[in-house]
Amino acid sequence: MFKIIHAQFIAPGIKRFILEAPRIARKQRPGQFVILRVNQTGERIPLTIERSDPEKGTVNLVVQSMGKTTHLLNSLETGDSILDVVGPLGKPSEIAKFGTVVVMGGGVGTAMAYPTAAALKRAGNRVITILGGRNKDLVLLEREMREVSDTVFVTTDDGSYADKGLVTDKLRQLIENGTRIDLVLAVGPIPMMRAVAEMTRKERIRTIVSLNPIMIDGTGMCGGCRVLIEGKSEFACVDGPEFDAHRVDFAVLVQRNSMYRDAEKRSMDDYKRELEAKKAAVKTEAETACVLEGK
Repeated sequence: MFKIIHAQFIAPGIKRFILEAPRIARKQRPGQFVILRVNQTGERIPLTIERSDPEKGTVNLVVQSMGKTTHLLNSLETGDSILDVVGPLGKPSEIAKFGTVVVMGGGVGTAMAYPTAAALKRAGNRVITILGGRNKDLVLLEREMREVSDTVFVTTDDGSYADKGLVTDKLRQLIENGTRIDLVLAVGPIPMMRAVAEMTRKERIRTIVSLNPIMIDGTGMCGGCRVLIEGKSEFACVDGPEFDAHRVDFAVLVQRNSMYRDAEKRSMDDYKRELEAKKAAVKTEAETACVLEGK
């Protein structure tokens, strides 16, 4: 069991967990992830490590409520425990002195990009960060990213904060203004990473993306996280999760990630019905108690 030292929502539907996991904290490197299981009947899901503290023996995870398991996970509070947490898994990010690096984080993808951005800054790079969200509330870790970046740009889809537009709009501006860019790291929704890859391919700018395919065991045994890299099957859990964006077949990635969409929806619908049933049972129990007490 892995104890939750602290749990707090940092945006609507997005929660940060600080877990007691000393072995993982000692070995974690930027770009790596864990696979966890909330309880004995739960599914296994991969989550990138936002940061770790080897001295305290803790790791931070940022979780967005999307399906049944993430909703169940985000219902846990400080003092609760998670049954299984396995890691660190995957290859660490390549950290070197590249020159000027543009780090792009879309929504919760910023939590995945943060540790790599921090390591790239420590390695002597000039770090330009572009953060994006659908609205102001979904722009994540802005303060943390400013601490490890030379420059930070923020965009929101609806214009409720900073510049209205997409992260790719800001990247295009940098390119058109003649900014020298030696490396781009893009982490976020697949459409965002795909758009970044198409833009930088034309400019011949090396670009890395962190992929998020369906994953089960995290060791390459199940084959569930297969991604097509220049026509060759590789496994995101052991060969990634970071890949050269210009070699990724994003069409196949989209297709594979949508394979279980109907099943995921059914599972979520069942979960909602279970919650409603529990609420109804609690309400009935409370009403019965009031009647028995003569209130």
